[in-house]
Amino acid sequence: MTLDERHLIESARRGEPAAERALYEQHVGRVYRMAHRMTGDAALAEDVTQDTFVRAFGRLDEFEFRSQFSTWLHAITTNVALNVLRTHRRTRDHEQPTEELGRLPVATHDGDRALRIALHRAIDTLNDDMRATFVLHDLEGYTHTEVAEMLGVEEGTSKARLSRARAKLRAVLADEDTRASRAGHAGRAGDER
Repeated sequence: MTLDERHLIESARRGEPAAERALYEQHVGRVYRMAHRMTGDAALAEDVTQDTFVRAFGRLDEFEFRSQFSTWLHAITTNVALNVLRTHRRTRDHEQPTEELGRLPVATHDGDRALRIALHRAIDTLNDDMRATFVLHDLEGYTHTEVAEMLGVEEGTSKARLSRARAKLRAVLADEDTRASRAGHAGRAGDER
């Protein structure tokens, strides 16, 4: 953590709007990306982002400077996103890709849009715990120690969840690939008639 960021946090604790604004601007992009990866929905990600900053600024006195501010903020983001997912589970449409799929960190060629959609759908199949672990570790780059601390679990639990998440993603993507292959073969067979 830089001295500037520490100064901003201390100023924000005193209620200085300019400091809050500066912290918000420094972190909003990554918080939104993480929220979007967790929820798979742009509108929910915006809600999670807003709620994350409201909670963070309301609890700044709890930040003890033992970790990076971004790590603390992402732990709040994860908890808010998981709560939102639990609340909106019944209303989410897992079959509709979002307009924000281009933000997922996969190949960016136009031909890879199907891969981004498949990856998004695969991530949607993960339960909340596996999704949070996968997003934090594989997409956000946190270590298992950091993930375990953010989620309030043991490091071994984080590793086990990530292993299960990766296995499920591989299975879902393989199934998607098989279905796409069959559809391609069926289309070619129809063209040959």
